[in-house]
Amino acid sequence: MSLENLEPARTGLVIVDLQNDFVHSQGAYARGGATSDMIAALPARVKPVADALRAKGGWVISTQFTLVPGKDGEPFISPHLKELRPFLRKGDFCPGAWGHQLLDELQPADLSVEKVAYSAFYMSRLEWVLKKAGIDTLIFCGIVTNGGVASTLRDAHVRDFSTAILTDGCGAFKQATHEAAIADLSTIAKPMTCAEAVALIESR
Repeated sequence: MSLENLEPARTGLVIVDLQNDFVHSQGAYARGGATSDMIAALPARVKPVADALRAKGGWVISTQFTLVPGKDGEPFISPHLKELRPFLRKGDFCPGAWGHQLLDELQPADLSVEKVAYSAFYMSRLEWVLKKAGIDTLIFCGIVTNGGVASTLRDAHVRDFSTAILTDGCGAFKQATHEAAIADLSTIAKPMTCAEAVALIESR
């Protein structure tokens, strides 16, 4: 888990699902009342890391949760998600729509990958584009710590990527859930704050 030899050009900041429909005050989750102060604070914390990595030639990668539209635009929604978030409707997280996009303050992403499950590696082109870009180290941030972040990070780990997690650059709907997930993931990924990540990147 050592990042002592970190090479920015071979490093990607994986921003998990910081999309308008999840985070923006006019997005789908805000409409449904599923908001979190911890999650709302993330874009401002993550931005300096993204800016530092861009300046050193690294990669900013956006994973974007997607509800694939079927006939008449009705989205395919997994039963567990429909039960958890009954407010989701046609147009939410739709590819190309405003709600599906990475938050403006974190744009532009160098690579964007649609995801249809917790892990951004599941049935996606993520591993292919990472290998094509020459990326072997991934720094994770985004939402939710125990869901999309944890699942994608674990899949990266079993694919032999070096991994780190931003302890204050991830968020969940409950503080205790976030802290438990960080403790668990710290066994396979280097934990660091956003400020520590910026300092490390800028030292290269």
